[in-house]
Amino acid sequence: MLPDAVIRRLPLAVCLSFAGLTTLSAEVDFAHEVVPILRKHCTECHAGDKKKGSFSMNTRTALLEGGEDGVTVVPGHADKSKLIEFILSKDLDVRMPPKGDALTPAEVGILRTWVDQGAVWTEGFAFKQPAFEPTLRPRHPMVPPAIGGHEHPIDRVLEAWLQSKKLPTPPLADDATFLRRAHLDFIGLLPTVAETQAFVADPAPDKRARLIRSLLARDIDYADHWMVFWNDLLRNDYAGTGYIDGGRKQITPWLYAALRKNMPYDEFVRELIAPTAASEGFSKGIIWRGAVSVAQAPELQFAQSVSQVFLGINMKCASCHDSFIDRWKLKDAYGLAAIYSDHPMELVRCDIPTGKSASAGWPFPELGQIDANKPRGERLVQLATLLTQPDNARFQRTMVNRLWHRLMGRGIVHPVDAMQTEPWNQDLLDVLANHFVAQKYDLKATLEFIATSRAYQSQAEVQSGDVDGKDYLYRGPRGKRLTAEQFVDLAWRLTGTTPFKIDAGVQRMPTKPITAPEAKVGPLLAQPIWSNDVTAQRPPAAGEARSFRHSFTIAGEVEHALVVVTADNSFEILVNGKTLAKGENWAVPQLLDLAPFLKLGRNQIIIVGRNGGTGPNVAAVWCQVALRLRNNKNEVTFGSDATWEWSAALPNAKGAMPVKAAWLPVAKVPVEAAPWKKAEAMMAQMISGVPSSEGFLPRASLVKSDLLQRSLGRPNREQIVSSRPTELSTLEAIDLSNGTALTSLLERGAISLLRRPWKSSEELARWLYLSTLCRPPSAAELKVALELLGAQPTEHSTADFLWAIFMLPEFQTIR
Repeated sequence: MLPDAVIRRLPLAVCLSFAGLTTLSAEVDFAHEVVPILRKHCTECHAGDKKKGSFSMNTRTALLEGGEDGVTVVPGHADKSKLIEFILSKDLDVRMPPKGDALTPAEVGILRTWVDQGAVWTEGFAFKQPAFEPTLRPRHPMVPPAIGGHEHPIDRVLEAWLQSKKLPTPPLADDATFLRRAHLDFIGLLPTVAETQAFVADPAPDKRARLIRSLLARDIDYADHWMVFWNDLLRNDYAGTGYIDGGRKQITPWLYAALRKNMPYDEFVRELIAPTAASEGFSKGIIWRGAVSVAQAPELQFAQSVSQVFLGINMKCASCHDSFIDRWKLKDAYGLAAIYSDHPMELVRCDIPTGKSASAGWPFPELGQIDANKPRGERLVQLATLLTQPDNARFQRTMVNRLWHRLMGRGIVHPVDAMQTEPWNQDLLDVLANHFVAQKYDLKATLEFIATSRAYQSQAEVQSGDVDGKDYLYRGPRGKRLTAEQFVDLAWRLTGTTPFKIDAGVQRMPTKPITAPEAKVGPLLAQPIWSNDVTAQRPPAAGEARSFRHSFTIAGEVEHALVVVTADNSFEILVNGKTLAKGENWAVPQLLDLAPFLKLGRNQIIIVGRNGGTGPNVAAVWCQVALRLRNNKNEVTFGSDATWEWSAALPNAKGAMPVKAAWLPVAKVPVEAAPWKKAEAMMAQMISGVPSSEGFLPRASLVKSDLLQRSLGRPNREQIVSSRPTELSTLEAIDLSNGTALTSLLERGAISLLRRPWKSSEELARWLYLSTLCRPPSAAELKVALELLGAQPTEHSTADFLWAIFMLPEFQTIR
């Protein structure tokens, strides 16, 4: 064989001839001759996760698959292999490699001979080890024996892992920290002062488990809170792109009802993929106005949404070209899209048609496949069945990983939408997934399973530096930022500034009486009343309004006070001259917190009832109040009845009645004479057993986003959001510092708080600390609080103190 120096000076054709002659007597050494050439010239762009032109030579299988230009290597035929063609091309736009030195004639000769000899490859060799590929079917790991009395399966797995890493077991969080964490994680609300004090004082060893069960049983609070998680994940909202012109459809009523009844997750997913009219908004996606990328077609949105939400797969890149970051290809995304499509689809690569037809199929044919010849509806049912079958461990792992991330602050697989990533503890992931299936896909059971572990109940990890990559070591749950909705809810509740209207059209009435130690309104005492002229058989005219009043005296500090009210057709309720609420739907009674509006001594309720309709018809008002004084265990309950009075005069804009208003006895309206059976039944059901802490006050999750919520991180939901930013943005810092939305809320909150009969600034300060942080202030904190509030709190000082509390990292974090 001639020396390389001589070969380089010979014409290329002669060089290739010599290179070919050498193969008559010796085979090319793949490891020592081919690999160095490919590593030098090719693998920077075509190995590992890099697949420029959708071509990889990381393994022999990948090499023979080819790329977007078709088959690249034909074993035994170098003259038919595009690899050699591209290497030899004189066109600099075609020649490979595109940058750097071209291959020498000797290198070309070696590669040509290697291909002619069959492109032999050392078994198992890869330029870069392939990415982690999780097993598709379920694993059933052996749960280690209990160590140190930790019997919970999660704790047994984690304790063994911690010992293998020579890490200590995280200590338990104190009762107050656990109570606050559990309340915010499961219902998104803080416990009351009374609940905090009772829980901390309770010596029962099972009180934490009982608390978790009681919180999960509060189906309305649970649904209100978890709507945030699911709205983000299913990109559902109440306003925004597509809703006005019909290019998008809400699934709000279906979703809320599914959460309230704790629909099994497999059924939940099947109804989203093979939808009913109520649940089809998810699969339909968004029909964007104007020119968009082909990858934003509704069919491809379906592929992207289904794969990301339910399988933790990113098909966004693969909707345009073969992915550069994982193994999913254009044909995989189009396979899912074709299942949904009601017309033939052509594969389009980077908005350029390929002339190839998409074939309906899903990413894991080893578990079964879609019959592409079936009608669209049947294909969707097949996909829903394949996806949710117990043998598809990817399905259950993806969901439990999301729940673990939600409760513990970091996924077992992280990020949660990258389920091809190796988990930091595969056994833990599979223990959770298997439990989920054994519990028949019960989401609440899985949440309870996690929350009753010592792991969840441990002190939060103290983070230092960036330890989210391969260096991550579990050291306990991580602190989580309040969501925008949680922050706003807490501010509303603490300050008594909750608005009266929700934008989500959902049913929030209790389906059954709720048994809990909190205050109840009691048995139904309210009677429907109207002005006494109804006794003369004169039905009220359409639009006619009446004022109804009742006075009562309070002789001590109020522990709680609730009012249930409705009117046919609409009402406004005022307490001591301040508007508490308005209602427009007589069939939906409202349960409201009355306490912030009450005062020592004489109090007065006025309800303005307004008749509707197009002509004279029967009208009525219902109202029932229940209150308890702090030092009196007796419930004081009264309702609308013959002791109330009515007037034709109405309050002015400031809530004041005319001085000379004439007040007359009311008349009871027979329920049988009006279409109110439904309202009466719902009112009785509401009164029969609703905890005061639930209250049915509107929640931020059920109203349209506003400027404050958007700056706090609430997304517009035009894209799927599986986790929100954890870092404070500049906009958020500005709005929290001096934004008008928060300032206005604090000012109104201060006015509301000062309606309560605080004995001193210290009492207010202690109450706020217990209400927000579930602990009393330290001596140093109390000193600062009193300096802020002054000897007698004013509206200005109270607003400043509220702001100081809300800005505490301890308030804004679930620890």
